[in-house]
Amino acid sequence: MQGSANLNLMKKAARKVGRALVKDFREVENLQVSSKGPGDFVTRADREAEKALREALLGDRPTYGFLGEESRETEGVDPTRRWIVDPLDGTTNFLHGLPHWAVSIALEHKGEIIAGVIFDAAKDEMFWAEKGSGAWMNESRLRVSGRRAMHESIFATGVPHSGKGTLPASLQDFARLSPVCAGVRSWGSAALNMAYVAAGRFDGYWERGVQPWDIAAGLVLVREAGGMVSAIREGDDPLVKGSIVCANDPLFEGFRRVIRGE
Repeated sequence: MQGSANLNLMKKAARKVGRALVKDFREVENLQVSSKGPGDFVTRADREAEKALREALLGDRPTYGFLGEESRETEGVDPTRRWIVDPLDGTTNFLHGLPHWAVSIALEHKGEIIAGVIFDAAKDEMFWAEKGSGAWMNESRLRVSGRRAMHESIFATGVPHSGKGTLPASLQDFARLSPVCAGVRSWGSAALNMAYVAAGRFDGYWERGVQPWDIAAGLVLVREAGGMVSAIREGDDPLVKGSIVCANDPLFEGFRRVIRGE
């Protein structure tokens, strides 16, 4: 599956930046035992990664807009197309030497995400999707899981730290969901949570207080893998309201009702 010119540009940029981050990741592991600590180093690595993505994507598509986690939004000459980028999703994992983080790139056209790439460089897993062309991991076609019962299913989320206002609601979500499912996982990367739903590794994912760059690429991945995606509140746009719930079709409504407390 070759993909469009835009998708190939996204994959090439993600792979280049991901490989550079792998080298930085090895250095972070060394810094864990040093007196200096890895914090400042990771901040620089994150910013350099976004700079490299900006140069690669806008270098080939200079009229597109650009929204990244580490820099201000750039409005494009073409108002209908925008790159949405998280250069290092899972920064805390990266900082602690945990090999679960990713480069995430999405392409938005007229308010809709039409292509997405999530590159787990530490594991060399490239998740990618384009509207109408399915979802893939490397060269393997992806499908969401086939489980139909909540009590057999594993769900993923992000656990907010104490400073986030979403903590009380998230703890209530846990209290409602945990008794009716097979388990809840929090692995520290929203992008990979959605990629894993697309791959059938997780049966569903929800989170409150997410940013557009956290979930943009995952939206098209899950949908192209046959899954359902919405904001937690009916009628909201996940990219605008910053909440998300996704799962396969048989589980989706029941899962969303539990998260809503209905």
